[in-house]
Amino acid sequence: MKFTRNWLKQYVDFGEMPDSELAEYLTMLGLEVDSVTPLFQDLAVLKTGTVVTCDKHPDADKLHVCSVRIGEDTHQIVCGAPNVRTGLKVVAALPGAVLPGDFKIKKSKIRGVASAGMLCSERELGLSNAHDGIMELPEETGDGERFIDVMEMTDTCIEVDLTPNRPDCTAVIGIAREVGSVIGKKVVLPVSGAAITNETKQFEVVIKEPQLCPRYTARLIENVKIGPSPWWLRRLLLSVDLRPINNIVDITNFVMLEYGQPLHAFDFDSLAENKIIVRTPTREEKKFISLDGTERILEDETLMICDAEKPVAIAGVMGGKNSEITENCTRVLLESACFNPVSIRKTARKQKLPTDASYRFERGVDPKGTVNALNRAVELICEFAGGTAADEGLDRFPGQQDPLTISLNVSHSNTLLGLNLTAEEIVNLLESIEISCTIENDDNINTVIPSFRIDLEREADLIEEVARLYGYDNIPVTLPSISMNFPAQDKNRLKRLFISKELTTIGWSEAINYSFIGINKVVQLGIKESDPRINPVRLLSPLSEDLAVLRTTLLPGLLDNVRRNINFQRPAIKLFELGKVFFPKGEDEQPDENIHLAGILSGNRYGDLVSPLYYKAENVDFYDIRGAVEFVLQSLRLPFSSEEKGLHFQVPEPGEPFFQEGQTLDLCLDGKCLGFIGKIDSEVLRNYSIKNEVFYFDLDYDALCRVENTDKQFSSLPVYPAVRRDISLVVPVAVSAGELLKAVQSSKDKLIEDTEIFDVFTGKSIPKGFKSISLKITYRSATKTLTEKNVEKAHAKVLKMLTDRFGGSLRDA
Repeated sequence: MKFTRNWLKQYVDFGEMPDSELAEYLTMLGLEVDSVTPLFQDLAVLKTGTVVTCDKHPDADKLHVCSVRIGEDTHQIVCGAPNVRTGLKVVAALPGAVLPGDFKIKKSKIRGVASAGMLCSERELGLSNAHDGIMELPEETGDGERFIDVMEMTDTCIEVDLTPNRPDCTAVIGIAREVGSVIGKKVVLPVSGAAITNETKQFEVVIKEPQLCPRYTARLIENVKIGPSPWWLRRLLLSVDLRPINNIVDITNFVMLEYGQPLHAFDFDSLAENKIIVRTPTREEKKFISLDGTERILEDETLMICDAEKPVAIAGVMGGKNSEITENCTRVLLESACFNPVSIRKTARKQKLPTDASYRFERGVDPKGTVNALNRAVELICEFAGGTAADEGLDRFPGQQDPLTISLNVSHSNTLLGLNLTAEEIVNLLESIEISCTIENDDNINTVIPSFRIDLEREADLIEEVARLYGYDNIPVTLPSISMNFPAQDKNRLKRLFISKELTTIGWSEAINYSFIGINKVVQLGIKESDPRINPVRLLSPLSEDLAVLRTTLLPGLLDNVRRNINFQRPAIKLFELGKVFFPKGEDEQPDENIHLAGILSGNRYGDLVSPLYYKAENVDFYDIRGAVEFVLQSLRLPFSSEEKGLHFQVPEPGEPFFQEGQTLDLCLDGKCLGFIGKIDSEVLRNYSIKNEVFYFDLDYDALCRVENTDKQFSSLPVYPAVRRDISLVVPVAVSAGELLKAVQSSKDKLIEDTEIFDVFTGKSIPKGFKSISLKITYRSATKTLTEKNVEKAHAKVLKMLTDRFGGSLRDA
């Protein structure tokens, strides 16, 4: 919104307030000032003068050699304007001056006669398109004065950036009201709000779409003479970058800027049957030529202003070519209406036709301000276009509503703002912007909201107005009361971050896949129909069939990751994912959501980028995936052991359908399965187009987090050396290696520090039905250095216990 300082002062006298202070006031009132620009500075070098003599040019019939008095000096200037004559007051541009368009004036010779300057027309000054002669100044104009001072063009243009909720400030009067609230002065309106006589025989107005047009007022002005506007009006329009056209159009533009109420003038004689009908277009009325000469396609919901036969304007946006004001127009029907903001906004967007009128209508104009703006425009047209208008007119107001009343609580307002205002002080602030107030008691104020403040709807809006008018700078600064206690954090979330970090430190990469998968991905895992994972939660509006259900396992996404990496020639894969799986709970209930930790291994154990010069290529195997799970359990300090009383692995019966038989283990606690590891079955891999071996683990992370972890313990480094002994036993095939390991660990011999299996062997040297299992046992004493005798005695005990319990025998070398 642009306006000038002098224009604003016509409605509220703010004295000699500096421009910077005025801009500061406006900004703190919520009207951010974008620019403050002195006007017409490019014309400041121009001087006024008087043509003393005007003789014909000796070598050109249409040129005159003029002596022009500018101050105390006289200058010879050659001029070709037909209206130049002796005694004429003119605008002179002397050598060195630069006119709009970067046109520099120089001394020159025109047809052999010296010319020291130029006498200017309005077009050369950038003031209008008039170029039929030089600009004629008033006869009382002195010589040598600054042109912009004589024509009262010394002014400042101020541009403010309005928020969409302040349509009242799209008017100079609205901005004057805001300034008056700061300096304690009331706005002086140019005309009264007297109602028009609501009957006339001259024309008729019918509103067929009252929900789109809550009010429509109109008056007829006769005996109008179309011509240029007076200078003061053209100057104001030029100041805010509007091009003067003629007195009728200029007056409607001026009143629109003054009141914030767009107006439209119709050539009354072009209206069929002297009738105005506000309606939407018919099927036959799909094309319309607007004032800019563009043919526009009309939508069914576009609100139109029509006469008895045809549309004559797009309501609230632009008039039609068939009813525009021309030089021959003598009768003008002036429209001042209120339209539905949403309707105008849609129309302007669809037509790609933003106008000054639509800018105001789509924010919402004051429905009760239409008559004021109409009367003001009629008054100006009668004064400057010679028109005559009767008091009668038409005012159709189907959308009339009672004023909005809001109760404001003083204590609540002070609490929110951190102030201690009384009811009287708040009333003074609100009444400064014309909000009527009545004090009910010391703590309650009843307010009546003026129709031009359509943004005020509730108590909170009034409290904001109090803060704005009181001055944000005047509100004391206080620091909020903040508790210094550290907020409680989700322990399970911290564990997830910790595990992600731990796995990445040992060479794994984290995958983040969609929670949506295709149902075919689950079927390809070979899961049976009785398994709940085969019945996932279906999405109501899936993006595609490949993203149609919520995943019940993390395996499909990780297998897709494996295939994609192999396709990009990166077959060595170590990926893990911490994510949710979903199981249906009921038809109208949210699904159960559980967090699972899954990992997948494939390819070279040492990675694709490790040179075979240093490390021989070795593919991952079952023990790698098991080691990864044990690493996770160890990192979480969970009580993992080979005994059934804590977290332990056991052979499942049967295993998961997507694992190869005999290559799978379950992680169990108290008879409940908390996860599983295994080698993916080759048939499943074929379904996913994977040729490499793949190993996978899946842990119920929520369940693991519910397991009580062990406390951190510290033991000093051993002082005495350890002694290691190996045992190779030949035992029946039915005996598992784990059973031997558990037996040694449960023997509770004080000297046994650690036991591990390092080999399982079957071959020609081993009898049929038997296998060889080799164990490494570490012995250490915390109090002394072990002797050979001590170790042999303890080792013999272990050997006897194993052979007696499992029927084994020592393997011959």
